[in-house]
This record gives sequence, structure tokens and C-alpha cells, in this order.
Amino acid sequence: MKYTTRQSAILLLSDGTIFHGKSIGISGTTFGEVCFNTGMTGYQEIFTDPSYFGQIMVATNAHIGNYGVNEKEIESSSIKISGLVCKNFSYNYSREDASGSLENYFIEQNLICISDVDTRALVSYIRENGAMNAVICTDGSSVEELKASLAKVPDMNGLELASKVSTKEAYFYGDEQATYKISVLDLGIKTNILRNLAKRDCYIKVFPFDASYQDMQSFNPDGYFLSNGPGDPEPLSSAIQVAKAIIENNNPLFGICLGHQVIGLANGVSTYKMFNGHRGINHPVKNIVTGKGEITSQNHGFAVNKEELDNHPDLEITHVHLNDGTVAGMRMKNKNCFSVQYHPEASPGPHDSSYLFDQFIENIKA
Repeated sequence: MKYTTRQSAILLLSDGTIFHGKSIGISGTTFGEVCFNTGMTGYQEIFTDPSYFGQIMVATNAHIGNYGVNEKEIESSSIKISGLVCKNFSYNYSREDASGSLENYFIEQNLICISDVDTRALVSYIRENGAMNAVICTDGSSVEELKASLAKVPDMNGLELASKVSTKEAYFYGDEQATYKISVLDLGIKTNILRNLAKRDCYIKVFPFDASYQDMQSFNPDGYFLSNGPGDPEPLSSAIQVAKAIIENNNPLFGICLGHQVIGLANGVSTYKMFNGHRGINHPVKNIVTGKGEITSQNHGFAVNKEELDNHPDLEITHVHLNDGTVAGMRMKNKNCFSVQYHPEASPGPHDSSYLFDQFIENIKA
């Protein structure tokens, strides 16, 4: 194997802390909120998940790139993370049905990455000090110059990002002859959510993030769905109004992740930015209704206020995150509406929670 030298690179956090490593692929700088994912597999699905828009991803798994990429394993049309930080990057891959290397995939999509970082120390630091903005630099820019640029990057709190990843035009998904019709509000939807709905005999029309209730109603749907997505839910005034209208008309409604938070806001329950979010495919959740535990796929940095939910006359908590007691699911007592904070479509991840799509269909039937 030919020996090659690699450009030195740094990860600079907004508090001035620096982690050193080596550049992968293209040269340059990239900014975003640094966060970490504990998943041991599924890196391609993670990188293309629109919910990660605006974030620099730290992979806790020691090896990234070892099984290459496959065009069937994407959750959107392009890479959505702002940059990648990892320990060991595999330039070679061994999977037979891979369509190419992760390195070439990054180069094609202009993603700036840094490897050979002490990711255990970095994750420990983030856990102790909270999520914060950061910059990856692989082009040798001075630290002072980077600090000045980083100071201008907006904080994730209060930042509306759904408009950056939502579809610009409405489109259809699934079999036109399917039994059920679903109107979906795209706040940054993962493709596997659409696959799960289509698999359950649904024909879907996906609407832009700022579509009105009347727009979505024009499809004459049997049910409505509010998707996952990036950023703070509070600035999404249009989506909140849509959720209010759906609830007021008692249409079957299901929300996931950002959609779950929007449903909370539509009911007057506040949301807040977490010190560190939940990101991984091994998060334990308890279903309070059944008493069963679920291993879940999660990706969120905001949560619904549990105390306000407990005191709300029309809402009840259905799922709780067992690590920290945060709200993982809720439903309305007097309306055909429920939501979860995690990802039952689980791509990547376990399938413990896929029953929630069946529950949505049962609600439509009822």
C-alpha cells in the first residue's frame, strides 16, 4: 500500500477547547453544533438524516467507513450533517454490495471530516459541558481567525432549520391504489418513515414545512403525519397552527420527534433545549400503557416539558425515557392524536417500536 501523508486538522469548540486530528477528503472549514451518536452501525443513515442538519457529528464507534456506502441506505437526497469527527477512518471497505467508499462519498458531497481524534475524551467533555457550537478546520486557518468566525454562528436555541431541509414542492409516495391516504408535513422527514407507511397500505402526499391545513386537507386524507426534523420547534408557527387545526377537527394525527414537539406546542406545552440530546440506537424507553420496555433509535436535542404535560387536562404521557425520565411519548385523551419523541422507523436501529405505525392505522380505522 502506498504511503500518504495527511493534513493536520483541528476541532475548535466555542469555549476555546481544541482537539487535534487528521483531515479526511476535502480541505476547508465547517461550522455547526457538536453532538455525538452512540450507534455501532448505520453511519450512512445517520449522515443523511435531515434531523442532523446544522450539526457536527461525533461518532463514538471506533471505526467509520469499514463497510462503505450503499445507495439504498440513505434517508434523504444528500448528506445533512455539517461535518464528521471520528477516531479511526477506514479508506478500504469489505462489504460485497457496497457501491463505493465512504471517502469518495464525502468528497462527492463536499463534507469536511476529521479523524484520529480522541473521541472518548471529546464525548466526555461534551457530556460534562453540554452541546455547543464548533468548527472543523482542515486548511490551516489560524485559531484566532476561526474563533472570530465561530462567534458569529447562531445558537441552536431559537434556530428554525426545517425550511432548510423540507421539500420545496409537494410530492407523492407509495401506491396510488392503496387503502389509506396520508398527508405528511415534511419538517425534515426520513425516507424510512415513508417506507413504513407505504408498507401499511398507505398512499402518501408529502407537503412542504409551511403548507397550511387547507393544503393538506385538499388531498382528502384519512390521517395526518408530522415528521421529524432539525432545529428548535418554537419558531415553527405555521406547523403549530396546522397541528392545532388537525386536532380541532379530530383528524387522526401521528407525530415523530420534531412533530411530537410541535404537537406539544399546539397544546400549550412548552419545549426546551436539552443540556445534551439523545442520539443513538440503544436508548431504553418504557411504554407506560403496556408496561413493556423498548430499545429505541433517538435523535433530538429538544424535549417537551414533563411537568406541564403532567398538569395538562387533555394530555397524558405514554412513554418515558429510562435514562433521564424525559417524555418519550404522549397522547390526547379527548382527540385522535398521539406522538413519540423517538424514531419507530429505526433506520438504523431496533424494531421494538414499529408497532406505532400499526397503531396509527388502527386509529384511522376507528
